Amino acid sequence: MYIIQNGTLVSSERVWRADLAMEDGKITAIAPNLAPKPGDCVTDAKGCFVFPGFIDPHTHLDMNNGVTTTADDFSSGTLAAVCGGTTTLLDFATQDKGKSLKEALELWHKKAGGRSSCNYGFHMAVTDWNEHTRQELMEMISAGVTSLKVYLAYDALRISDAQLLDILQECRSLGLQIGCHCENGEIVNFLQRRELSRGNYGPAAHPVSRPAAVEAEAISRYAYIAGLAECPITVVHLSSAAGLEEVRNARRRGQTVQVETCPQYLLLDESRYLLPGFEGAKFVMSPPLRSVSDRNTLCQAVLDGEIDTIATDHCSYRFAGQKELGRNDFTKIPNGAPGLEHRPALFFTQFVSTGLLDPERMCALLSENPARQYGMFPQKGLLAVGADADITVWNPNTVRTISAANQRHQTDYTPYEGMTVKGSASMVFVNGILTVRDGVPVQTGAGAYVFRKCTSTSLR
Repeated sequence: MYIIQNGTLVSSERVWRADLAMEDGKITAIAPNLAPKPGDCVTDAKGCFVFPGFIDPHTHLDMNNGVTTTADDFSSGTLAAVCGGTTTLLDFATQDKGKSLKEALELWHKKAGGRSSCNYGFHMAVTDWNEHTRQELMEMISAGVTSLKVYLAYDALRISDAQLLDILQECRSLGLQIGCHCENGEIVNFLQRRELSRGNYGPAAHPVSRPAAVEAEAISRYAYIAGLAECPITVVHLSSAAGLEEVRNARRRGQTVQVETCPQYLLLDESRYLLPGFEGAKFVMSPPLRSVSDRNTLCQAVLDGEIDTIATDHCSYRFAGQKELGRNDFTKIPNGAPGLEHRPALFFTQFVSTGLLDPERMCALLSENPARQYGMFPQKGLLAVGADADITVWNPNTVRTISAANQRHQTDYTPYEGMTVKGSASMVFVNGILTVRDGVPVQTGAGAYVFRKCTSTSLR
């Protein structure tokens, strides 16, 4: 048995001083003073917070975009995750056109199985909607995949509005969660062609071709169509004030709209695209970074409780050899950036160490809410007897500087280069196994597949 003594335990509702014991992958006891028995492993967490392991519900590992494959696979990506304090992630098993959902799921299991240092589950990205795909949804539920993603952008991925309505109706009837990449793909294509025709080939053309209006329009359309289907929805990686306003409009109409945003939209802005040379390519992601005003609006939305989860949209490419594929054409720059390792420290530094939010809210946004939304609660996202022993012991007193030289991501840069962050994962347990101590991995491969259930649990 492993006992964590003298820590400050955290839930979405309270913090309290208690000891915690775990054995055989489960939390077995929580009490003010647990007496160890001979053979027990004991660690002192005095001065530290003890969180239920953090959950990242939005990653892209070992993903081929048709030209190149992300720098991080499940081996490196999940190792980076646990070093930062994340014990579970949800990746996207993506259906190819002309292929089945079953084929996509089998492929992603092959990518992740036996290689993951944190727990993992899959959303199913539906790109080819037809009657066979419809029939496969029950099979996905039986396999523990209870959430879908659809795209309104990218020609190889996006679906039509009529297909969206049909999918939403199926999700409502089956109890599936559904998230959407909200950008108007046709407008993006038009604006990209326009920028190229004007001789604008560099990274600075990227945000011009994907303005906030294309996100806001897509969110509005998504929400109205969901209203016809009477289906709850999720907006992933919200990036703009205009998009937030469309979420508010839908909520005012009485719709259930859950919202995810990411650290990059809370910390960075579009000035990065104006860096000298080709440096702006490091920040090419979709949606793109927005204005300082947009960033401030989203930060306030986090404080006001309008944001439900904080994810990363981790989609890593190396600058050399990958981002450089678009050196002469910004539309060929692989979209995405790394962030899986740094999310907890970035959030803690920006919101908790400053006193803007308390540890309970951090627990809700980074652990309990994604567990509730995606059918993992109360086994995950909660410190309770019988829950899974996925635990992050967080030292709030450490100070370090983020750098590509000291990260676990398999990229040659980080968008957060030079940022000073407070707090770090001093110990991380995955399924009761100590995987990280003071940022250094001590065991790899402890992750397991997370079989999820359909849920209608409300968020904190």
